[in-house]
Amino acid sequence: MMTALESVPTELAGIVGSTHVVTEEATCRSAAVDGLQPKAMVYPQSAEQVAAVLKCAADHDLAVIPHRNGTKIEVGNRPRRYDIALSLKDLNSIWQYEPEDLTASVEPGIKLGDLQRMLRRHRLWLPLDPAGGARASLGGILATNASGPLRLFYGAPRDLVVGMKIATTEGKIISTGGRVVKNVAGYDLSKLLIGSHGTLGVIVEANLKLFPLPAERETFAFAVASLDAARELRRQILHSALTPIRMVYMDGEFRRLVLEPAGDARAAGESALWVEAAGSKRVIGRYSRTLADLGRSVSTAVASLGAEEAARGWQRIADFRALIAQSFPDSVILKVMLPISATEDFLAAARQECERAKARLGILAQPGSGVAHLCLPEVAARANAVGLIENLRRAAAALRGALVVERCSPEVKTQIDVWGPTGSDFQIMRKLKQAWDPKGILSPGRFVGSL
Repeated sequence: MMTALESVPTELAGIVGSTHVVTEEATCRSAAVDGLQPKAMVYPQSAEQVAAVLKCAADHDLAVIPHRNGTKIEVGNRPRRYDIALSLKDLNSIWQYEPEDLTASVEPGIKLGDLQRMLRRHRLWLPLDPAGGARASLGGILATNASGPLRLFYGAPRDLVVGMKIATTEGKIISTGGRVVKNVAGYDLSKLLIGSHGTLGVIVEANLKLFPLPAERETFAFAVASLDAARELRRQILHSALTPIRMVYMDGEFRRLVLEPAGDARAAGESALWVEAAGSKRVIGRYSRTLADLGRSVSTAVASLGAEEAARGWQRIADFRALIAQSFPDSVILKVMLPISATEDFLAAARQECERAKARLGILAQPGSGVAHLCLPEVAARANAVGLIENLRRAAAALRGALVVERCSPEVKTQIDVWGPTGSDFQIMRKLKQAWDPKGILSPGRFVGSL
């Protein structure tokens, strides 16, 4: 007698077609999460098929994890179980595009780079620079609310969505919000799904708010001798009339790990603060003069990067996780969310902790957003990694911050909750999970509190 899992591929084939259900081990291995491998990969061709697949999985109590390129698949706790990988790669259409209204409706499988190329024809863009960069899919970006330094000016992904469609484990498709900005009123369920890491439903369409491409863009780089100098520059820039679109602080180790391989000869041993300005030539000129004055006030030099060097640098910053993982498979990457004023204090404490643990540390921080990433390419032993993460988490908490482990080995994940302690809203989160996914089949155990 066949088990439920053995008979399901036939049922799934009846939904999506036999050629869109794959059970070969080599293919399923490509969608493995933390060492767990699904028994089948399913490739739906429509939103309705996604909903039907989810209902089939719920009826048979089989765990499902949505998947596309895997640029953010490492984020989250190790799944409790994993039976079906739901590939969204074939849902990559643009359903509606209104350049005059600055909106577009897209499916989750479209890559950010492909969407940007299409938008550039009308001098528009979606101002996001998430993990994975151009390779990241819109569905993955929204499911994880993944953002980069551009959030300083444009906000996070949830700020750029005006509506969406969501497939549920009941086999339904729910529409939220609208297609244009003015239609959004009251509580928008989109905000609930964005950042839920695929644990409540599967996003099958998103209505996005677009922006005109800036007329000119220029990146200015400060050589920063100390965290005190970085703090003073951050304060002066944020309190000035300037409104940069993104700003990052990188220590010398991060630049060696990420930028130096791309030919940035100035990376070695030098911490830097990068500021990107956007606007007319006149606006860029004002930035150049003002930033030069601010640099002199803290005794540091500022230089304008060439367009190619800046574009290459920002691209590698967006893709730093993959770049580090390629050279250091057992690396640990931590994300810390802090009050903006506490950023430099935490980075100083993190350096001290890593020095005590004799752990190599690279730092990337977004000084205007209170977000920092700590890159630990080499941690001597698993026990050292767990102890160091716990110490850094306590240091963040002491400054009213929170630390999330974005990348570590599956072995480390068995000993630590990557999200850290739950907050006062956890009971509400648990009730929402129960309401949306009563059988607990969507990415089980991966989210906060092992939801």
